[in-house]
Order: sequence, then structure tokens, then C-alpha cells
Amino acid sequence: MAISPTTSKPYLYPDVRKRTTGTSGLSNEHLSNNGRVPTTHMSDGHEEKSQLTALQQHVLFWDRDNDGIIHPKDVYDGFRALGFNVLFSLGSLLIPIFFSYPTSLAHSWYPDPWLRIYVGSIHKDKHGSDTNIFDLDGHFHRDRFEAMFSRWDEDGCGGLSADQMWRMWKKNRCAADVAGWCFAFMELWTTWLLLQKDGRVWKDDLLACYDGTLFWKISEANSDPKKPSWSRGYGVRDLLDGLLRGRTWRNWDLN
Repeated sequence: MAISPTTSKPYLYPDVRKRTTGTSGLSNEHLSNNGRVPTTHMSDGHEEKSQLTALQQHVLFWDRDNDGIIHPKDVYDGFRALGFNVLFSLGSLLIPIFFSYPTSLAHSWYPDPWLRIYVGSIHKDKHGSDTNIFDLDGHFHRDRFEAMFSRWDEDGCGGLSADQMWRMWKKNRCAADVAGWCFAFMELWTTWLLLQKDGRVWKDDLLACYDGTLFWKISEANSDPKKPSWSRGYGVRDLLDGLLRGRTWRNWDLN
């Protein structure tokens, strides 16, 4: 079902408003009816992205009604739409518990009693001990992404194994940053559960995960019976198959 845009609330997007060449905040014309970041076709045939930062585009899938706010129920519904079970989706409610307050600091010192996450200030949720591919302003750095694969894709197959991601997580841990360690582990673990295929998280899939387009693709594949369902991920069947083949999540040979 298409998502209808709601009335614009410019204060939810303070940083976007500063970067626009225009005047007021992010209006509804920046958001398409299905919630995806629209593009503008230019005269030379290229497409120009909207004013949202890469990190805002990354989380826009969970802004279910396009009002610039991600409610806890939006988080739950989003993970269910991606194919996660009820238990895991309930566990995803840790996200608003830990990440609501930093985004609310853009317009209030008081914590949001409803644990809402504000898309306009999502860059304040950046934590330590991560891959550092998103910078402090929420911009995506392709050179850092390529450097990550150059270092950790040791066999040059174009994907990262669980063991390589595990070692990357351990290498990225900063001193006295237990919260960052936990958040980074949760993110990499979720990425593996959602994206792995043949024992690897493939480069193109991970890139689409960073820009947020992958979430729409998975949701549409899961909801449209005319389309093939999402064929990646790690579930109980994969666990049992691995046990039968003598493989574990850390030692998973390519088929």
C-alpha cells in the first residue's frame, strides 16, 4: 500500500533546512507517495537525489507515514515487513529506547516520553566503534566503504563472511565504548541475518542497505505474491543445513 504524505513539519528536519538552497524546511514534494527518496531527472540524463542525507535515506523506510518521526510501532512494523519474526521485531524496540533521546536533542533537552526518533537529526545517533562509513553529519563515504571491502574481503569474492565481519567488529572497537561495541554488534548481526547468501554478505546488497533502497526491495518482494520472495538471509533452515554439513555461522563455505 502506498504511504500518503502528511503535513510537513520543518522543525523535524533542522539540518536539511540549513543545506537546502531554498527557504523553508523539507516539504512533501521531497518525499514520494511510497516513502522512497525521489530523484529529479536532469537535462543531461542524470538523476539528482533529494536533500536528505544518506543516513536519513537509510532510515526513511521506518518513517511509515512520512511525517519525519519514527515511532516505536514503526520500528516493529518495519522489521516485520522485512521478514523478521515477532520475537526479533519485539527485540528491535531496543532501538527507540537507546536512540530516541539523541535525536530529540535537536529541539528539546527533555527525553521524548513516546520514544520517537526524529529523522531530521538522525545523525546524532551515530555511535563509536562503527565502520565510520557514515560521518558525523550523516553523509556516506564511498571511499571508506571500498576500503572496508579491500581490507576484509580477503579472498576477493565480493562479499564478507561472518568471520570476516566478526573480526572487523573486534578491530573497530574503541576503548571505553561498551555501548558502541554493543550497537555495532547488533547492526552487523542484523545485517548478516537479513543479507547473507552462500555464507557472504555481498557488496552490492550491503551498499543498497547503506542507502536504504534495499529495505524497500525486500518489503515489496515479501508483500507482492507476483514477485519472487527475498532469497537471502540466515534463518533456522540455514542453521540446520549448516549443522548437517558441519558448518557454523563463522565457518560457512560458498556453495
